[in-house]
Amino acid sequence: MNETQHLDGPDLRRGVVRDRLTEGQPLLGHVDGEAVILVRSGTRVDAVSATCTHYAGPLAEGVVDGERVYCPWHHACFSLRSGMVLGAPGLNPLRCYTVEERDGRVFVTVPRTPPRPAPPPRNPASVLIVGAGAAGEAAATELRRAGHAGSITLLAAEPDTPVDRPNLSKDYLAGKAPPEWLPLRGAEYWREQDIRLLPGARATALDTAARRVMCSDGRQFEYAALLLATGAQPIRLLIPGADAPHVHVLRSLADTQAILTAIERGARRVVVIGASFIGLEVAAALRARAIEVRVVAPETRPLQRVFGARLADHLRGVHEALGTVFHLGRKPAAIHAHAVELDDGALLPADLVVMGVGVRPDVALAEQAGLRIDNGIVVDRYLATSVADVWAAGDVANWPDARGGRRQRIEHWALAQAQGKAAARNLLGFVEPFLEVPFFWSQHGDLTLSYVGHATHWDAQEEEGDPASGNYLCRYLLDGSVRAVVSIGRDRDSLRAQIAMRHAVSAS
Repeated sequence: MNETQHLDGPDLRRGVVRDRLTEGQPLLGHVDGEAVILVRSGTRVDAVSATCTHYAGPLAEGVVDGERVYCPWHHACFSLRSGMVLGAPGLNPLRCYTVEERDGRVFVTVPRTPPRPAPPPRNPASVLIVGAGAAGEAAATELRRAGHAGSITLLAAEPDTPVDRPNLSKDYLAGKAPPEWLPLRGAEYWREQDIRLLPGARATALDTAARRVMCSDGRQFEYAALLLATGAQPIRLLIPGADAPHVHVLRSLADTQAILTAIERGARRVVVIGASFIGLEVAAALRARAIEVRVVAPETRPLQRVFGARLADHLRGVHEALGTVFHLGRKPAAIHAHAVELDDGALLPADLVVMGVGVRPDVALAEQAGLRIDNGIVVDRYLATSVADVWAAGDVANWPDARGGRRQRIEHWALAQAQGKAAARNLLGFVEPFLEVPFFWSQHGDLTLSYVGHATHWDAQEEEGDPASGNYLCRYLLDGSVRAVVSIGRDRDSLRAQIAMRHAVSAS
């Protein structure tokens, strides 16, 4: 995550011949010890730092679209003009450099000082954000970047600062990522941005008439504008033993720490209930620790409803090669102290059980306050709720999809960040409809899947390559329109698919 990129390419301070620059193709070089890309667009040439501010991805290997450059790893998007973050999961702006042209050569000189943002169209005296996950953190950050001058309070129900949640079931659980990678921001960040972050502040009541939120510890917070980013809560099956001490879910840092503590205390046989993305990522991560893992799920193929039969079979094979044992077509009937009982009477030995059977949107606060609820908090295309000056974003928000005309609620980390940013801008009066194309990545041992768009069903698939080759792409179509694309080892093609979908939405 914090790897330093090698300084390849020319020293851009010494200049490069302009004819060496290909339209829309980043040229990797370096300036004063920092990797920098140079991009020509017509008569204009821009220079920005070459390292993505999310996981240090190589922007020189990404895709340029107009004034935007996209990271090939997780699709973060930045402005080539200003370096500003334009799309999740980018965390911080890129450094921008002054570019000069002399005698047919292009020189990169000194870093440019970012301009101060102009006052937004609307500047509420106080913004209160309930929830400090992906959407909440992104909203607080965007409020300051967009020029908000009022107070910002971020209520975090969990005791930890906002963390990189996707890592909890991936490299961190596998023991490949250190704990210092997890916080999205250091404590100094909140002080510098004058954002009041309150860990352990669980909101329990909302009075929209009085514009006040009450917390479980008795504290009350008033607001001029409110963003609900309460996320979702993991489901526990209603079976005997589901609440036993050795049964865990995985949603928060505390959940991951509890699983790791159990392993440190000797747990060596794990049953994962559910072949969801979380369930399978947990299985792969624990196999990296040489833990015995069995996966129980009612379907006959893992994630077939998302990927179709061919990729689902490949995914199962990947996990079996890691040593995971599947019990598909089965459901758990009960959880005992040292075993999980299946619906056919079989007993699977288990020191530890992890449930990955989905989540429910956390709508309790909104429902109590009388907001419109339907599979989450119902919002319009600007992420505004049914009550004035209240917005919602992230896993809890049910918004109208500009591509398909239907409402949807999607539980993707990068999408939650994008919605948090969009909601922040709209409560500041920018009036920008939310049109971002969903994207997520999923890690299974050495296999990484990239998925753009959203397809609950399809009537045709277009496949290129073989999943087993590490070079594969599949388009999911409905009525002749591409609804989603999944890929393995095709980062730039995945990006191009997302950009094409974005343009189609913007033009509609």
